[in-house]
Amino acid sequence: MRIVAGKHRARRLRAPKGHDIRPTSDRVREVLFNLLAHSLDWNGLEDAHVADIFCGTGAVALEALSRGAAHAILVDDSSSAHAAARENIAALGEEKRTTLLRNDATRPMPRPGRPVDLVYMDPPYRLEVAADVLINLQAGGWFAPEALAVVELHRQAAFEAPEGFETIDDRHYGDTRLVSLRYGGS
Repeated sequence: MRIVAGKHRARRLRAPKGHDIRPTSDRVREVLFNLLAHSLDWNGLEDAHVADIFCGTGAVALEALSRGAAHAILVDDSSSAHAAARENIAALGEEKRTTLLRNDATRPMPRPGRPVDLVYMDPPYRLEVAADVLINLQAGGWFAPEALAVVELHRQAAFEAPEGFETIDDRHYGDTRLVSLRYGGS
């Protein structure tokens, strides 16, 4: 697994062995960032503040930083994910532009210092918590006005955008589904 583009292009990332973590594949990350750059009506990553919820290795947040994001918040409750993300952040020298939180994203989390422009969420496929986590983040003041949220799900997973969010894109890539939403609150 490696960074696809930007200043850290081709740098390898550590992923723990075993089945505790299912990192977002290089292919899906490339598709995600192509969508963000070309297909979704969005201001772009340059100077954006992003959050990677259920971050696993931190690959999505680190890819965003590599492509110009200003700051990334990485959240995961798993000790192995937290260790992998911390190691990958250090390997890329991104400690100053990241905040790593060990939290259960299904529970209220501390309000970020600044609302984020993009939330990427990749909950374990066996859990159907994405809508609840979006509501939780919304209640906690995590979203900037007109922010985007992209949720990675299993292709067959049921998902309905919660109130305050509008689905603007829904695509399948193999067994993976990416649902893009715009936050309509303020």
